[in-house]
Amino acid sequence: MISIVVAEDHNIVREGLCALLQKYSALEVRGEAADGMEAVRLIKRLQPDIALIDIAMPKLNGIQVLSKLKEFKLKTVQIILSMYAEPELIRESLKNGAKGYLLKNSLSQELILAIRTCLEKKIYLSPSLSQVVAESYIMEDRIKHTSESLTIRECEVLQLIVKGYRNREIAVKLGIAPKTVENHRANIMGKLKVHNTAQLITSAIKYGLVDLYDYGSMV
Repeated sequence: MISIVVAEDHNIVREGLCALLQKYSALEVRGEAADGMEAVRLIKRLQPDIALIDIAMPKLNGIQVLSKLKEFKLKTVQIILSMYAEPELIRESLKNGAKGYLLKNSLSQELILAIRTCLEKKIYLSPSLSQVVAESYIMEDRIKHTSESLTIRECEVLQLIVKGYRNREIAVKLGIAPKTVENHRANIMGKLKVHNTAQLITSAIKYGLVDLYDYGSMV
């Protein structure tokens, strides 16, 4: 018998999920939690084979629950249930100990497959997420190599752009001509494959191409 704890804050969703699981004779729902704190206490006490954990819960979200459970070194296999396909959430979930990441619109057969796969100590992602994760790693790898190709001067210009300085102000601070700043800006945007300043700033911050501590202290 495979014991399961279900952590989901929406009562109807949780009840439906438990009813679905109970249809399988090999599965037994041992407990239900309606928030993250309750989930941690219940999983720690019952130590089920499987914990199905909603990513968006009050008190502690799913990733915080995973992080807390790591402290107890339980054998419980943890699977995240989510409406969100953002690669950052998937990575954080796996990094914090989840063995599976399942979208809530998945079919019931997929949930059972995820449980079986994760019990075999394999990682399970909803099929539609595989492409998302792959594209995310490709993008990060491209940005990493791009950041390494930026010159020291381009890095300085990028830092000042993120701080909100205009081309003329950057020119004065760096002691170069405004036209040179324009050239550096164009080169940086070309390397990062962005088309406007908003995209440039977003990419620079998202992929750690600027010193955010310095950024925060200078604004």
